Amino acid sequence: MIAEGKIYFKYLRMHLLSGMEYKGWWLMLIQVLIVVVSDPIATVLLFSRFGNIGEWTVAHIILVYSLAVASFGLAESLCRGFDYFPWHLLRSGDFDRLLLRPRSLFVQVAASRFHLHRLVRPVTGICAAGWALGELGIPLTPGRLGILAMALAGGCLMYCGVFVLTSGLAFFTIKGLDWIYLLTNASYQITRCPEPYMPRALKSVFSFVLPMLFISFYPAATVCGWKYPQWLGFLSLPAGAVFLGLSLLVWRIGVRHYKSTGS
Repeated sequence: MIAEGKIYFKYLRMHLLSGMEYKGWWLMLIQVLIVVVSDPIATVLLFSRFGNIGEWTVAHIILVYSLAVASFGLAESLCRGFDYFPWHLLRSGDFDRLLLRPRSLFVQVAASRFHLHRLVRPVTGICAAGWALGELGIPLTPGRLGILAMALAGGCLMYCGVFVLTSGLAFFTIKGLDWIYLLTNASYQITRCPEPYMPRALKSVFSFVLPMLFISFYPAATVCGWKYPQWLGFLSLPAGAVFLGLSLLVWRIGVRHYKSTGS
């Protein structure tokens, strides 16, 4: 495990240094920052025009939304290789080369891509969560910081699971699955809808199919003391781990049924 971890971080360091060889690498940071910051502007403008939605202020919405965005950004940074897997490794036949190496396939695929600018999303999300907690007057005690850290870790595992699931299914389709974006970008956009006003069908999907509410809404409710069972806020890490575990099962089934496409 330690040896695989060292290899993983060597891969990341290699990609980081090679990316910084380009003089304009910092422009990508600015580009992603503009996209991330401008994304929730529609929500802010909506609340500035119509005021609150019941007891929900813009700070409530931004807190839940930022936890989801930061989790997605972490997974996107650490498992970027799985996002490229169907196109750059499977269809090209380069996956055969990875099979010949006596190292973990998961580590090799996950670290096959790393983009520094992807780190902007989790950093911005964490800053937005801090701003929202300040607006809501919630002091950051060690207990609350622990719940938020578990929410980010659980969310990262869950979104890594989405990327791994996509790659596992790609063994049978030999191409990317566009509908998977419903579970990535579209899923964290749904957190801008207050949970009490969310249709029951969506609540079920984002609780029992993709545990989105367990890594964003319920941790926020526990930290802020909203009228929900406190123990729900502690389920973010187990929910993310279970989802990733199920995705890894699909991935392993895919690897066993892999037939080279050649190169």
